[in-house]
Amino acid sequence: MKIACIGGGPAGLYFAILMKKLDPAHQITVYERNRPGDTFGWGVVFSDQTLENLSGADEDTRREIIDSFAHWDDIDIHFGGRVIRSGGHAFCGIARRHLLEILARRAEGLGVELVYEREVEGVHELADADLIVAADGINSKVRSAYAEHFRPDIAVGRCKYIWLGTHKLFEAFTFLFEQTAHGWFTVHAYRFDDDTSTFIVEAPEEVWQAEGLAEADTAASIDFCERLFGKYLDGHRLMSNAGHMVGSPWVSFRRVLNQTWIKDNVVLMGDAAHTAHFSIGSGTKLALEDAIALAQAFERAPDDVAAALRAYENERKLDVLRLQSAARNSMSWFEHVDRYTGLAPEQFAYSLLTRSQRVSHENLRLRDRAYLEAVERWYFDQAVRTAGASDADGGAASEDRVHPPAPMFAPLRLRGVRLDNRVVVSPMAMYSAEDGVAGDFHLVHLGSRAVGGAGLVFTEMTCVSAEGRITPGCAGLYTDAHTAAWRRIVDFVHANSRAKICAQLGHAGPKGATKLGWEGMDEPLDAAAAWALIAPSAQPWKPGHQVPRAMTRADMDAIRDQFVAAVARAAEAGFDMVELHMAHGYLLSAFLSPLSNQRSDDYGGSLERRLRFPLEVFEAARAAWPDDRPMSVRISATDWHPQGLQPDDAVEIARALAARGVDLIDVSAGQTSPEARPVYGRMFQTPLSDQIRNQAGVATMAVGNIYEPDHVNSILAAGRADLVAMARPHLADPYWTLHAAARLGYADQAWPPPYLAGKEQLERLQERAADMALLV
Repeated sequence: MKIACIGGGPAGLYFAILMKKLDPAHQITVYERNRPGDTFGWGVVFSDQTLENLSGADEDTRREIIDSFAHWDDIDIHFGGRVIRSGGHAFCGIARRHLLEILARRAEGLGVELVYEREVEGVHELADADLIVAADGINSKVRSAYAEHFRPDIAVGRCKYIWLGTHKLFEAFTFLFEQTAHGWFTVHAYRFDDDTSTFIVEAPEEVWQAEGLAEADTAASIDFCERLFGKYLDGHRLMSNAGHMVGSPWVSFRRVLNQTWIKDNVVLMGDAAHTAHFSIGSGTKLALEDAIALAQAFERAPDDVAAALRAYENERKLDVLRLQSAARNSMSWFEHVDRYTGLAPEQFAYSLLTRSQRVSHENLRLRDRAYLEAVERWYFDQAVRTAGASDADGGAASEDRVHPPAPMFAPLRLRGVRLDNRVVVSPMAMYSAEDGVAGDFHLVHLGSRAVGGAGLVFTEMTCVSAEGRITPGCAGLYTDAHTAAWRRIVDFVHANSRAKICAQLGHAGPKGATKLGWEGMDEPLDAAAAWALIAPSAQPWKPGHQVPRAMTRADMDAIRDQFVAAVARAAEAGFDMVELHMAHGYLLSAFLSPLSNQRSDDYGGSLERRLRFPLEVFEAARAAWPDDRPMSVRISATDWHPQGLQPDDAVEIARALAARGVDLIDVSAGQTSPEARPVYGRMFQTPLSDQIRNQAGVATMAVGNIYEPDHVNSILAAGRADLVAMARPHLADPYWTLHAAARLGYADQAWPPPYLAGKEQLERLQERAADMALLV
């Protein structure tokens, strides 16, 4: 084939090498707009995993790259007057210029033609090529020329950054944090050869603007950075190699996605196809792995360009999306670093290390057990200091133990209620009540999960009136019979476990009068069986559903009083805690969301007005609830809709509730509109909990596709939530917490006395499995 590669970066050069090795008869030309050696940036970072991916592709290149690497295992985080070190991360760095020299030398040695200082204005200039590889970078002219076909999605980051170098040698991957009068600046620094380190400085654009850096040239920018971070440089200067760039030396990261990477015989590769934020060091990794995948596709289909390109895109897109998701999390952390600077240095550092959600709690244990146990010791000790010790945790501080407990076993105090651990059984609709009465099923369902070791057990949404039910099978708390039924369950939980139990109270509003979940989720009842619905506006939940009546002020008074009465009944039944349901499109949620609240009076329009009635209900309920018992609120922190409630709105809602005495925000998302477009994934709602907790300054509970102890411990230790709720895992395993305790070696987890023989056997089996793993 005749192959033209537009762009002489790692993607284009490495693909040329691999294709020339695959078939020396290929006629391959690489066109590069810059001179040899012109490059933005200093060193690039690889992980050991990236090096493994290079194995078998071109051993000569791999060997020369490895011989040029600077290796390190440690990450140093300088924050709050402390230096916190974590080891075992297995990184290596190489000068970007040297990497390009290695690739260019290898390509020329194999017979690839390299043409420098040649700007390819369009693929029409290469009409005789069988294959055109557009590896022309983040500002790809090829992608721009055919934007209607590739359909790029480009998002600009919130921070400005400058990529500098220095002869100060940072032997660990180093993060530096310094605050000015206007905000925080961050440095990412690492050594990449015997005498030079990369030194990337970034800050949110508004901070950068306030410091006058928008008008600063390279010399002035370097002077500012040296003054701010001089104490870390030991007298060394900062340097720029971006003289070939036009304009400000500060740039914004741009995240690039494309709907497709292929047009006829043209294919996008590297930054032209996708980008990943430099904070996870993966741009060069992605470029090299693109080249490997495309070359392998041609090895499998040497005579079919179209088939090879389709195979390449299908293979790479999912891997790239996963990495971009992690990179987005990482970038967001640095863009909002001021969200975390109120954390203690131990938690700040842990939050940084786990920011992408690719590095987990147990992964850190494998990398550096001593570091992780220091974090666990700190977390448990500060939890015991604030919550007080109890028999459940042996009354012992972590220093009295061989191994400190995992964060999930740390106690938490909410007002006068002390939880023995941070695991929560999430509220889950069971649709099994008769006339609102919780029966034997609820006793067994909730009782078994309390016995199963969770620190806190939630009821399903328990309705404040018959008309407020979601389905005919929903439980209620609006008659004496309901109160008695719940008292029986609460008494069982208190008598047979150390768990606390919370009543979640709500009104279905526009989502009421539907079938039982297994008969048709959110499907309306037949007209004869349905009851009249009310809502903020006369807007059905979705087409085909009953149109609710828009609420009057008299309706609001009645609903408020129903919540107050239900709260009083919850106190009479002995519940330890109450939660008001203001999420998922039910009545109070429908007031909060602009998608469902179309009112033009004082209860619609701005967020402040939409909040008015929910806050009124909360204040009345809080006044009716014992002062020494906590109250939480569940909210949908986003509607997953561009015209709906946004995470920043959720922060304001949380602040308003906190000012009125809420103790915990239960952070859910969506289910407020059938037009929502949620972004699912592991722990997908946790970033919302993180934002609310660390911006609003209120305790939160995370929920949403959390199912492993590792997830729970990562969320808690990073300060992303104070409690973690799980639904489906507890449906599959009522004893999830007891099993997790045995697996993690936490012997102080309370078990019911009749189950102690099972505890001893399970712990023995876990120890035996661990010993066998060591032998293997």
